[in-house]
Amino acid sequence: MSKVDVKRVHNITGHRDSIYTLQQADRHNLFFSGSGDGMVVLWNLENPEEGELIAKLPHSIYALHVEPSGLLVVGHNYDGIHLVDWKNKRAGGSLKMTQSAIFDIQSLGQRLFIADGGGTLTELDLQSLIISNAVKHSGKSARSIAINKASGEIAVGYSDCYIRVFDADTLTMKYEWAAHANSVFTIRYTPDGNFLLSGSRDARLKLWDVGAAYIPVTEVVAHMYAINHIEFSPDSKHFVTCSMDKSIKVWDLRELRLLKVIDKGRYAGHGTSVNKLLWTSHHGQLVSASDDRTISVWNIDFNESLNT
Repeated sequence: MSKVDVKRVHNITGHRDSIYTLQQADRHNLFFSGSGDGMVVLWNLENPEEGELIAKLPHSIYALHVEPSGLLVVGHNYDGIHLVDWKNKRAGGSLKMTQSAIFDIQSLGQRLFIADGGGTLTELDLQSLIISNAVKHSGKSARSIAINKASGEIAVGYSDCYIRVFDADTLTMKYEWAAHANSVFTIRYTPDGNFLLSGSRDARLKLWDVGAAYIPVTEVVAHMYAINHIEFSPDSKHFVTCSMDKSIKVWDLRELRLLKVIDKGRYAGHGTSVNKLLWTSHHGQLVSASDDRTISVWNIDFNESLNT
């Protein structure tokens, strides 16, 4: 059986409000954080005590994304997006495109996709920063975007409990279904593209079969409260979930089996909601961000052993 050893190696402070998002930079030891204080900060896992302020904006930041050329895209709530050339410390462009909160940003080639609190999925051309397409199938928030290059599909989780799947080229809707009993906060395609994982405010984790028109495969009551994020391990064998219940859980992907609970009582974890996870290739370290205004860095070691 697999024995999982967990150790918190860093507790990073500096933000003055809840930390909502994390984003990998172009090197495995670098990542960004975005917060309710409007700050975007660059951190180095080799020297996590010193963060570099990249941007300071008037409103909360729920979404960050590094686009293919390396620019950092910042979702600035109630305003739009800002592109930051963080290496050269200069602005890379901006677009005032919504008066809603921006919950997720993803890219596919030179196209940028934004999910917002008005229920709109917007497609932008990265070269011109011009809106090339937009679809709105709900009056509730579009919360999470997942892109499946293998199937040519984009899945979006909504606060009306639905998941909707669109053709990646045209944004024509291919499937929609009531997936959960409450808001769908996070969705991710498995690394092989064969399944879609979803987590909801109903605390359930569900698995959907992509090749069989997204029929349900299984579900797990994974947390006590809302599941905020799903993140896969660098080797694609495991994944983690985080929740408003203040915990992080480590899972075996193939068996959808719980392996470890990381919380305040057991591992000096977060004291409030855990909002975002980033599983880096830097010594396999896991990064977590919380409403408690801190970022934690975890060593997660999987020791394979056999019962004798």
